[in-house]
Amino acid sequence: MDLPVVSAIKDRYERLPRQMKVAARWLVDHPTEVALLSMREQARRARVPPTTLTRLAKRLGFDGFDNLRVVFANGVRKLPQNYTGCEEESIARGEAEGDGATVSDTVEAFHSYLSDLAQPSTIAALAAAADLMVEARQIFCIGLRSSFPAANLMHCLGSLIDLPMALIDGVGGTRNDALLSASRQDVLLVVSVRPYSRYTMQIAEFAATRDAKLVALTDSELSPIAKVSEIVIRVRTEMPSVFHTMTPAFAAVECLLQLIAARRGSSALQALAANEADLAALYQQ
Repeated sequence: MDLPVVSAIKDRYERLPRQMKVAARWLVDHPTEVALLSMREQARRARVPPTTLTRLAKRLGFDGFDNLRVVFANGVRKLPQNYTGCEEESIARGEAEGDGATVSDTVEAFHSYLSDLAQPSTIAALAAAADLMVEARQIFCIGLRSSFPAANLMHCLGSLIDLPMALIDGVGGTRNDALLSASRQDVLLVVSVRPYSRYTMQIAEFAATRDAKLVALTDSELSPIAKVSEIVIRVRTEMPSVFHTMTPAFAAVECLLQLIAARRGSSALQALAANEADLAALYQQ
């Protein structure tokens, strides 16, 4: 959400005490909930005392949390309706109403999160990333655990249209080797969501020392990787279940690749056709 108060939170984030950082991140990552829920319920979901939200609001120049919430409410009125469910409530509803409610809640969350990718700020971030990648000498991709499939998808589909892709996947203990040649002509796409990997940050920081441009596909504009990246593409991951989702990350990668293919024009189509012909010949029975 593009609000002056959100920019103020981001600017002051590193100087906030630990619990206030937790509260600040809740505000930035859940603008609809900030506008709609009571302070006590938000404190419960953010896992901080209600007084922390009050202190944060005053630190931002408001008389109290209610005044801050009004600012978010005015901003949210201009946005499409977002999913605002809570895991405990959804699980309870599933137990009471059956499997249909569980599936419905999950699909509703997907619909909301995928719609977020069509917001102007996200489109601008995707377009900026595409511009960097179409000019890059090398595009490195990294993602660990649940983030790996999205990084691998970028590598796989990018290779099909003849992009200079390199996947940092750690096979044979050679995880770092590909980055030894990184330079300012290169781009590193980092897929990183909670719980964040310290190793992923080490890779990103190393790439930054080589002046490579960092593109973060992450779940928060205040995540560790976002703070060191040139471009941040935010994807929602929280779900009305015990698991988080990577579906929006996959969709973001596919949108990014579509933009890159459009920029490359006929050369992308020719590369794709050549790759498909080679694969058909390889696997022909």
